Amino acid sequence: MRVFVTGATGFVGSAVVRELREAGHEVLGLARSDDKAAALAATGAEVRRGTLTDLDGLRAAAAEADAVVHTAYVHDDFADLTAAAATDRAAIGAFGEALEGSGKALVITAATGPVAPGRLATEEDAADPAFPRSASETAALALAGRGVRASVLRLPHSVHGEGDGHGFVPALIRLARSTGVSAYPGDGEGRWAAVHRFDAARLYRLAVEAAPTGVRLHAVGDEGVPLKVLAEVIGKHLGVPVRSVSDVPGHFGWLAHFAGPDAPASSVLTQKLLGWVPEGPGLVADLEAGHYFR
Repeated sequence: MRVFVTGATGFVGSAVVRELREAGHEVLGLARSDDKAAALAATGAEVRRGTLTDLDGLRAAAAEADAVVHTAYVHDDFADLTAAAATDRAAIGAFGEALEGSGKALVITAATGPVAPGRLATEEDAADPAFPRSASETAALALAGRGVRASVLRLPHSVHGEGDGHGFVPALIRLARSTGVSAYPGDGEGRWAAVHRFDAARLYRLAVEAAPTGVRLHAVGDEGVPLKVLAEVIGKHLGVPVRSVSDVPGHFGWLAHFAGPDAPASSVLTQKLLGWVPEGPGLVADLEAGHYFR
């Protein structure tokens, strides 16, 4: 297949490009700058210059492809989640217009998110309408009725691995360095689901090849790592004290959106559906390897 990949030079997207090419697929990747275009071309992928706001360009690229994998998201300002979500929905709409009636695959990215304290989020849980990004899932799944083999691939709070510089775990590490404290909210029993980036990339490829229309998939390796455990590992590697904080927004800032709620998740249904099995190291093992602290 010829697969158009947005976010093709990002932490997740670059792993998806590699996975697709190693499986024999052609890749057309979106790049928004000269240096990113050069990096993408060096992988053997074809480059399409543009951004998520260039809707005409997105339609044209999708029309040229046999499938679309949408990993890009506007992360420039986590304080304006509503605007980022609106940009995402517009991009999904453009893909839908290009792919309508074709039966081609569209795999969009979403988040597992919290469901209820003490309960694993599953693929059967609908997106929480309180979160702006949930509308992206709704928009994508609606395309299933318009002749698009649309699926939603939910990523957990942590997609980890060497080279991770902009995810939530690096944000926790930067915060611990700047404050001199590795903190966790409350009792620290709130959990993050996690997955290794190469495991996530393999699931994107399987979704392109075989996901049924209208399904939700969970790229989850660790079902739930307690925030206190993460804080302890970070504190040990940085040599700073580990401490509970009660003022979560005051300490964590924008990260409080994600550090506060309990957000474990399961991938049991995804594994059964597509035969996907996480193989990479878990989040704690990846932190203990030391590359996050270099």
